[in-house]
Amino acid sequence: MVTKASGASRAATAGEAMAVVDARGLVTGWSEGARRLTGYTAEDVTGRPAADLVDGDAAAVWRTLLTHGDTVVVLRYRDGRRQKVALRVCPLWVPEGERRGFVVTTTPDRTERGLGQLAFEQASMSMSVFDTGQRYLRMNDWACQVMGQPEEEFRHQYFLDTVEDAEHSRGFLRHLEIVVETGQPVRYESWTRSPSGRRMHAWTSEMWPVRDHSGQLIGTALAAFDSSEQFAARQRLALLNEAAGSIGTRLDVVQTARELAELVVPRLADFASVDLLESVLQGEEPEMGPVDGDVELRRAAHHSGTPGVPEAAIDLGFADLYPPSSPPARALLTGEPVLTRTGDRSLDSWFAQHGARSAKLQEAEDHDLSLMAVPLVARGTTLGVAVLVRLLTPEHPDAFDQDDVSLAEELSSRAAVCVDNARRYTRERTTALALQRSLLPKAVAGQAAVEFASRYLPALSQAGVGGDWFDVIPLSGTRVALVVGDVVGHGIHASVTMGRLRTAVWALADVDLPPDELLTHLDDLVEHLAAGDATGDGEIGATCLYAVYDPVDRSCTIASAGHVPPVVVRPDGSVQVVEVAAGPMLGVGGLPFEATDLELPEGSLLALYTDGLVEARDRDVDTGTAALCTALQGPAGSLEIACDAVLKALLPDTPADDVALLLARTRALDAEQVAVWNLSDDPALVSNARKLATEQLTRWGLEESVFVTELVVSELVTNAIRYGGAPIQLRLIRDRTLICEVSDASSTSPHLRRARSFDEGGRGLLLVAQLTDRWGSRPSGAGKTIWAEQALPPSL
Repeated sequence: MVTKASGASRAATAGEAMAVVDARGLVTGWSEGARRLTGYTAEDVTGRPAADLVDGDAAAVWRTLLTHGDTVVVLRYRDGRRQKVALRVCPLWVPEGERRGFVVTTTPDRTERGLGQLAFEQASMSMSVFDTGQRYLRMNDWACQVMGQPEEEFRHQYFLDTVEDAEHSRGFLRHLEIVVETGQPVRYESWTRSPSGRRMHAWTSEMWPVRDHSGQLIGTALAAFDSSEQFAARQRLALLNEAAGSIGTRLDVVQTARELAELVVPRLADFASVDLLESVLQGEEPEMGPVDGDVELRRAAHHSGTPGVPEAAIDLGFADLYPPSSPPARALLTGEPVLTRTGDRSLDSWFAQHGARSAKLQEAEDHDLSLMAVPLVARGTTLGVAVLVRLLTPEHPDAFDQDDVSLAEELSSRAAVCVDNARRYTRERTTALALQRSLLPKAVAGQAAVEFASRYLPALSQAGVGGDWFDVIPLSGTRVALVVGDVVGHGIHASVTMGRLRTAVWALADVDLPPDELLTHLDDLVEHLAAGDATGDGEIGATCLYAVYDPVDRSCTIASAGHVPPVVVRPDGSVQVVEVAAGPMLGVGGLPFEATDLELPEGSLLALYTDGLVEARDRDVDTGTAALCTALQGPAGSLEIACDAVLKALLPDTPADDVALLLARTRALDAEQVAVWNLSDDPALVSNARKLATEQLTRWGLEESVFVTELVVSELVTNAIRYGGAPIQLRLIRDRTLICEVSDASSTSPHLRRARSFDEGGRGLLLVAQLTDRWGSRPSGAGKTIWAEQALPPSL
């Protein structure tokens, strides 16, 4: 049973504008929607005649409502306004069939009923409706414009039958199907051209299910809008993000230029070139002052979307002259980007003046193009210019705009910093490498103790050149010193430190100190160098291995300062890692060094090296040393070939650290080349010493050297008897030179002095120095040895 009270309650709680009027015409129910519409509350109107709310003939309005069920009336609003409202009436009946009242509601007028249709048709985006089989049902005006045909041509057509068979079309169809399958809205983004045009666009499509009043899914609606601007912005951000990881991967100027060109093609341009100043490619500071004539730039890189880079008028590595009016020269000289296109007088004139560029332009099927020249500026210095070219076609008619210029400036700025870093690295590396190579030995003359070959490979890593070095130093008595060392660190500082240490080793070797004593003095020197280091870090670290080989007795004495041990290959082919007391690194100070003695038969191979040869990230020193021993096994042929074989077996293509390798094959002097006599400290035996020397020279056929040798033997033996004491030994060695040595028990070294007119002695050593090529002294186990060396007669 429907009562007046229940009807009023329902009207009061309804969300729409609704009123309940009884048979007497009094308002008995008033909804919240009616209050919002008129401004009257339920208390204001309940019990009042409904006619009081009507402006005009209320009776006529009521008759029309009862007759037709709806009409348009003018209502009085509480604020005094008059407003036309469409009303609909519905009677309330009781079970006995008696009409007890009416429900009056507002209804949209005809204009309002057509708003939805008008909004659909006039929407500023493409809107369509499909049935559940993906066939067109409705299309708005914008969708028809995009598709290029009226709605009638698409109705009831299957979607794929109206578009090109492409991946984006199949993706669009699949998303329509997903809406039908899941009943959920989806979004689809694509990059394609519309059927009515030739240009590419980015499209964002929102698809949602359409249901009837019963809730059954009856179709799919979509709204698609052109999101090309947003897509381009995302692409620019993605390109900038990619540039952070793809530009400047190596400290190489040309590589960085190539990375820039390859990044922007084809995503920003169809062709790109990077031209740099010659000084930049050489690692020097660029010089760009006032320029009156053409600017010379060298092509560092170019890239094209077409294989073979047919657009390039300049080959890689070649230089070209750019007139001041050309876009690249203007960008270079002003430091600002230059944006132009064909039809611009300066661009056309530049092309016309350059035969190769003009020919390339004529070869193009459609030579209308957009060009921008962007300077490469880093730290306020212009290093070169990047030129980007975009071919303008009906499919891609858009020339470069300011957004493209801003993007290109950002990319070029990043590339310029990387180019400048690479230039600085190239300059420092070139300087350090030149310094280091100038300090390494070129050739060693005057020694016959060993045959040697060496290799030095600077690191190819970004750390720079290190401080590795090696040396072969001739010593007295036909002996030779073999040295290898490694300064901690890289760069010019490490190379300079290496040079200072190498000079110190030469100076200490000239004193002929034993290996352990030499390293002790070198360690003290490193401490002094570190204390006076202007860099402020106060630390210098280095390792060193010093070995002295004597071909007379075939002995080798080795001392190490924290260096990797040497490897010996004996004549029988056996390989041995020499167990040398490692000792502390140079610069630690306060700790002793120990010498190791071993015998090396003639033909033994001694390998000295730095840790870069045997140590790597994936290999420890022990594993690398074992690999070195393996590489040295087998027949010992040419030392040059052996060096190459070792490097090939142990090193990657790009070693991370400097590598120094020194291979020395020992020689030995025959017994006939050495004569030794032990003498007493009796002055009367000096003449006998001269006689023994003369007889030995006669046996060697060196009669021309007898006179000088007698004087040398007489002076040195006399000094040994007078100032040294027994045991005294006289030794003659015939090698590439004739060497006379006298040993005694005193550790006091002689020195030259100028004798005064009344002195009875003091002229002997001066005479020896004048008659021989070289002379000196060295400490021995029990005293000292004084030696003098003279050249053999030319006939020998």
